[in-house]
Amino acid sequence: MPAAFLAACLALALGLASCAGPAGLRESGGDFFTHDPALVAGTDGEPWFVYSTGNGQVADGNIQIRRSEDGVEWEYAGEVWQEKPEWITEAVPKTDNLWAPELYEHEGTWYLYYSASSFGSNLSVIGLATNTTLDPADPGYKWVDRGPVISSLGEDFNAIDPGIVEDAEGTPWMSFGSFWSGIRMVELDWEDGKRAGDAEPLTLAGRGSPPNAIEAPYILPRDGFYYLFVSRDFCCQGTDSTYNIAVGRSESVTGPYLDAEGVPMTEDGGTPVLSRDGDRAGPGGQSVFGDYLAFHYYDAGLDGAFRLGITQLQWKDGWPEASWS
Repeated sequence: MPAAFLAACLALALGLASCAGPAGLRESGGDFFTHDPALVAGTDGEPWFVYSTGNGQVADGNIQIRRSEDGVEWEYAGEVWQEKPEWITEAVPKTDNLWAPELYEHEGTWYLYYSASSFGSNLSVIGLATNTTLDPADPGYKWVDRGPVISSLGEDFNAIDPGIVEDAEGTPWMSFGSFWSGIRMVELDWEDGKRAGDAEPLTLAGRGSPPNAIEAPYILPRDGFYYLFVSRDFCCQGTDSTYNIAVGRSESVTGPYLDAEGVPMTEDGGTPVLSRDGDRAGPGGQSVFGDYLAFHYYDAGLDGAFRLGITQLQWKDGWPEASWS
């Protein structure tokens, strides 16, 4: 692993919930150098995992894996594959690293959705792999390539940043999108984990005007609502990043999603969840597991390098709140 990569692998830890209020973030040790984290929080003594965007200089840019026994001390656990499946470079020739994974378990199978694209382009594709375990140390561990799920070649949307949710009837849906025509959604089929039919993707959220800076959707079902978390504004500029996390909710998985003021998310609505705080800039690229919000941000103390953040959501009057401290 390159020295620059190792130097950036510093720690930011999970604060555990307490009756005193929001848990926030606390300094810790281990390898926390992640971007666009997909979190699976361990329960009943099981390990925690974070899968994240690849590094183009390591393992052909494949999705990276980190493991923790307690959600505090993390270790690097390798990559999903050592080489990308051939179909990816055929579909998206300029792909360097694979982006923004999503992990979802259904009936004993783990579904790993991920993005192949390049900056500033909507020549993108969302791919799928499956496994029976997340743990590379498990004898049964093997990620099986299942091919493409959806491409945005010739479309007005951008097929990146997948997020999976099941509705009340158990039907799976995939939200996705970055800039272009905003956050979109298609129905999936658990038989193969892929798109069900070819209906035009639904529109869930947008900023209302160019450049439509909204992406990284994640939908959480809770207490009769579906909560749509998004990242707004601009990522990937170190401490100049303006990324921030916002949320809306709906009684239907397909929307409409409104913020706490009743503004539709298709009209630039969104209740703030987390934004810049001092030296910590650009939180976004989020996933949610239970009440844990995982994201990356840029740290002035590390010369603007990105790192993982995990905090525990608190709920007030039906809306999520997150805290840095």
